[in-house]
Amino acid sequence: MTRFGATILDADGFSLSKDEKAFFRSSNPFGFILFARNIDTPEQVRRLCGEMREAVGRDAPITIDQEGGRVQRLRGPIWTEWTPPLDFVQAAGAHAAQAMYLRYRLIASELLDLGIDSNCAPMVDLAGPQTHEFLRNRCYGSDPAIVAKLGRAVADGLLAGGVLPVIKHMPGHGRTTLDSHHDLPHVDAEIATLETSDFAPFAALKDVPMGMTAHLVFETLDRQPATLSPKIMQVIRQDIGFDNLIMTDDISMKALKGAYPDITRSAIAAGCDVVLFCNASLSDRAAVADAAGQMTDAAQQRAERALAARKPADDVDIDALRAQLETLLSGA
Repeated sequence: MTRFGATILDADGFSLSKDEKAFFRSSNPFGFILFARNIDTPEQVRRLCGEMREAVGRDAPITIDQEGGRVQRLRGPIWTEWTPPLDFVQAAGAHAAQAMYLRYRLIASELLDLGIDSNCAPMVDLAGPQTHEFLRNRCYGSDPAIVAKLGRAVADGLLAGGVLPVIKHMPGHGRTTLDSHHDLPHVDAEIATLETSDFAPFAALKDVPMGMTAHLVFETLDRQPATLSPKIMQVIRQDIGFDNLIMTDDISMKALKGAYPDITRSAIAAGCDVVLFCNASLSDRAAVADAAGQMTDAAQQRAERALAARKPADDVDIDALRAQLETLLSGA
C-alpha cells in the first residue's frame, strides 16, 4: 500500500487550484478536512471531494467538524441545523443516548451523501463550572460515565452511517479556562484526579478508530502542550490505552508557538501519527508537509486500521429515523 504523508490538509475554496492539485499529488496527505469556505452546494462539495481524492489517487478520508450548534460547517437551509450538543442532551433527558445515536446517524447520512466520510466527533471533554464558553456547550455533560455512554452513541451512529469518528480532545480539554484557538490553557489537576475524570471517557472509547489531541498543558505531567509532549502521548497510549490513529488538533491554533515546520516535527517526535494543518498559505502547507514527511511504520499501520473501519452505511429509512428522533425529543 502507498505510504501516506503524515498530514491532513485543507483547501482554499470551492475547488482545487492547479497548484493545490499538484501539491497534493506530490505530498500525498493521509486525508483532508473541509471548512465552511469549502461548502456551497451539494454538487460542488461532491466535486471538491472527488478532486481531492483524484489528486492523491486513492479513496483518502475527508473529515469535517459537524458537531452541531456553533461548530457545524454544513448549515441550513440545505442541511440540518442542530442545537448545541449540551442543550440537545439536556432536552433529551433519559433518552439522551438514543437521541445522540439518531442525531449522528442523520449527520452521517448528510456527510456521506457529499463524499465526506469522517467527522471530528465525539467530543468527550467534560463540562465543568470553569470550562471556557468556546467549549462548554459542545460538551455532553460532566459525569465521566454518562459522557462515555453518549460518546459511544455518537461513534456508533457515525460508524453505522459509513463515517469514521474522531474522538477529541485527548486526553481531555474540559478544565480549560482559555480558548486554545487564541491562548495556551494550563491545567493543574493531579494525575489521580485526571484519571478518574477527564481521562476516563477516552479510556472507555479507546477503540474509536481516530483521536485528536488537545493543545493544553497538564502542569503536573509536563510543561509542554499535550500535542507536543512525549509524556502526555505516553499517557494516551499506555494509561488510557488508545492505540489507534492520533491526529493533532490544528497546529495553526495560537496555543502553539513557533514555526509551523518546527511544531510539526515536535508533534511527530512526541508520538502523534499525523499533523492537522489548516487555514494557511500553500507555501506554509508545503513546508509542513515536508517537515511531516511520510508516516512511520506504526502510524501507517494505525492509518490502515482506521481506513479498514470505514464500512458501507447500514440500510435504513432516514426519514423514519428523523421522525423517530422528533418523537423521542417531544416525549422527553
